[in-house]
Amino acid sequence: MAPSAPGVLSAVAGPGLTAARTAALGEVLAPLMADPGLGATHTACVLDVATGQVVYAADADRPMTPASTIKIATATAALAARGPDHRIETRVLADPDGRRVVLVGAGDPTLTARAPRGAGSDGATGPGPAGHGPTGGSLVELADETARALKSRGAGAKNVRLAYDTTLYSGPAAHPIGADNDNIAPLSALMADEARLDHSYSGTADRAPDPAREAAEAFAGLLRARGIAVSDDIAPGRAAAQAAPVADTASAPLAQLVERMLTESDNDLAEALARQTALGEKKPASFQGGEQAVTARLRALGAPLRGARFADGSGLSRQDRVSARLLAALLARAADPTRPDLRPVLTGLPVAGFTGTLSGRNTGDSPAAGLLRAKTGTLNGVNSLAGVVVEPSGRLLAFAFLAEGTPGKDAAQGALDRLAAGLAGGAG
Repeated sequence: MAPSAPGVLSAVAGPGLTAARTAALGEVLAPLMADPGLGATHTACVLDVATGQVVYAADADRPMTPASTIKIATATAALAARGPDHRIETRVLADPDGRRVVLVGAGDPTLTARAPRGAGSDGATGPGPAGHGPTGGSLVELADETARALKSRGAGAKNVRLAYDTTLYSGPAAHPIGADNDNIAPLSALMADEARLDHSYSGTADRAPDPAREAAEAFAGLLRARGIAVSDDIAPGRAAAQAAPVADTASAPLAQLVERMLTESDNDLAEALARQTALGEKKPASFQGGEQAVTARLRALGAPLRGARFADGSGLSRQDRVSARLLAALLARAADPTRPDLRPVLTGLPVAGFTGTLSGRNTGDSPAAGLLRAKTGTLNGVNSLAGVVVEPSGRLLAFAFLAEGTPGKDAAQGALDRLAAGLAGGAG
């Protein structure tokens, strides 16, 4: 499958960096690695993508807390497990007597209860986002299809009870950082608009404490607006054994979900993709199952996993561990011409000075502006940057810089941005 965005920063074939240019690159990076903004512990790995040659390394195999750069691993594993064309399908089933319908969650946090752009609200909770890439499946379209199907069965089917099924996921719903956190909603196989209460599309936001019920209530309202009487006793439940399919709606392809997750550093989507990996590996869709599945998939790709741990998919957990070498190797693998299925790992990375979490970094006349694509990572005292960039001789480099014990976000990000700029232009 072709990636949803055009190919970018294609690997350059032929011999790797010359010894002289490799030495020059080291002379640029070494003093930048000594920046106090990088804190007490910092590591680095830079690879020539076309050859796999390590052109710079500093404690590259040391396991570190990656923060959101772990999303590179999550994305790679999900694409390898499910494929870039996979879609997450939310369904409605009806019991044989037609008196009860069940909304079945499949783990699509981008499922939306908002009306499509240009359409009237028609009972939806608000307008869909503009200019932000793919939305998920649509509860509005699901309600349209469900209402039509029920009305076709006769007047009796216009009065129904609604249940909602979240049993695809197992384990705790709350992320270990806490149940009430504006970085992520409680995890559920059924949610709409990431359970955001402010109609935002990305970033932090207050979340509904019970995303599944919130989505089911929204769906009930949409059905009522379409002439279906839904009783007030909405509750969790599973469809009867002989239940018939009534309607379905699918997410954007996984390739686009990966791109959205990386560009916006979307924590809810990252955790959903870790669970999609688990389902692809026949593991429970839980934190533990996600960790097992991501590890297995990356091992199958030949990734250097010594000391690695994937306690979650988003990087919010401080139990996560990856090395700079692992992240650089995954980025190089995503650029491999024989693995086009992994290309969205690159096309989803923010562009320095232009998009996503890099829109305000390495801007203006920075040599990295427009040339650097990278994933950021930020926790208190932890900062990281991992991505790809073309250096002055035209070689595509994959890199990862990880820092712990940093004195503050601004100082650390400035130091990381100078390292990235050094890769892009300082050795020229």
